[in-house]
Amino acid sequence: MLLDALLFQLGYNAALVMIGAGLLGLAAGMAGTFLFLRKRALVSDAISHATLPGIAVAFIVMEAFGGDGRSLAGLLIGAICASALGLAAVTYLGNRTRLSEDAAIGAVLSVFFGFGIVLLTVIQAFGYGRQSGLEGFLLGSTAGMLRSDATLIAVSAALTCAIVLLMRRPLTVAAFDPGFARVSGQRPDWAEAVLMAVVLAVTVVGLKVVGLILIVALLIIPPVAARFWSDQSTHVLWISSIIGGLAGYFGAALSAIAPDLPTGPIIVLCAFGLFLVSFLFAPERGVLASVLRHFRFRRDVHMRQGLLALAQGHPIFEDLTLKLLIRAGFASADGVPTDTGRARAAKALRDEARWREVRGDPAFERAAARYDGLTDLSDVLTEDQLREVDARIGPPVGAA
Repeated sequence: MLLDALLFQLGYNAALVMIGAGLLGLAAGMAGTFLFLRKRALVSDAISHATLPGIAVAFIVMEAFGGDGRSLAGLLIGAICASALGLAAVTYLGNRTRLSEDAAIGAVLSVFFGFGIVLLTVIQAFGYGRQSGLEGFLLGSTAGMLRSDATLIAVSAALTCAIVLLMRRPLTVAAFDPGFARVSGQRPDWAEAVLMAVVLAVTVVGLKVVGLILIVALLIIPPVAARFWSDQSTHVLWISSIIGGLAGYFGAALSAIAPDLPTGPIIVLCAFGLFLVSFLFAPERGVLASVLRHFRFRRDVHMRQGLLALAQGHPIFEDLTLKLLIRAGFASADGVPTDTGRARAAKALRDEARWREVRGDPAFERAAARYDGLTDLSDVLTEDQLREVDARIGPPVGAA
């Protein structure tokens, strides 16, 4: 059943919803990357919660004038107006008062969301209110989505992706160094305004699919997961987009085969699953890579200390050290060094003498900063530098 959904075998409307959700995740991953880089993740939370009163007011107005209160386009217009007002309130409180941005976000989020809940309660008292379906905007719902609604979401998400790609460079510069952006003739304030507009657009477009409570997760989880895979902002942007797109696509597919489950939480759980994979298995920053690095470091320390003990004729009491030396062919079971072990032990002792000389000479300061005590000195110093150091410390012990 899931395979049928993934291969678009559940009908045209379900396929369109999956494409729209995938494009929404793609756009959310892109926009969320710059929010993550600017350390403004909670701004999206305030924007999303501020949409609720706008949705309710738009429904009341459309019904009052004889229109269809459930028209997605009209509801999204109301959401845009309310979220823009909420964003303006956060910006004003953060810039013109002594409140920090997180305090301003908390105040605006709670007030707007509380007002929206009151309006929803009022709507339920209307004769047509119980069939309004506005509760679907809280957690997302694609079960009753019309083809026109899915098309609107897909097109809006695609346009949002295009805007982010066109503004990628100024957004990146403004995120890392606004001062440099001003000096170089750019306008970081304008880039910030574009970013907030993009986040607002993603938030409003995602209301029907993910819901206003969880849209912040789709904006933030993909870039956080992508950060485990790369240190370069461009790579993080693309990986975040892929993670967001996959989360939206697979989440919508699961929702299509289990329509009784809320769409938003399923998409967010898919995003979290991809985050968990990144957290555990990313090649540099993942947990598995960290554990392997720890074991490699521990093995190298034991091997280094064991070779130094062999070179100086000291007994080896640590079982792990002896096992590593035996496994590498450097010592026999009784701790006696082999011919290969003697040569490696002599080199390790020689490197210790070299390191003591290098560490005390300011001329080798840069090389000393790179040396960790375990890496072969020949990978840190040039051949000329090694010859210079060897000339200072004299020939190896026992050399003719």
